[in-house]
Amino acid sequence: MAPGIAPKDRPNLFDRFCGADTSRSRPGTGLGISIARLLAEAQSGALSVESDLGKGSTFTIRLPAA
Repeated sequence: MAPGIAPKDRPNLFDRFCGADTSRSRPGTGLGISIARLLAEAQSGALSVESDLGKGSTFTIRLPAA
């Protein structure tokens, strides 16, 4: 599987139990990214992703300054 997130998988990427990556050798629950986003939002922040299929993905967490 190519690096990056397929365009068809991006709309639901932050949903709980979303498991788009079928190339993993171990199964997951699809909770990691949704939990990360909830934690960022609980601190008045945000989690976003930019992805190019075949190149890779960049996840950015933004939190307010103290």
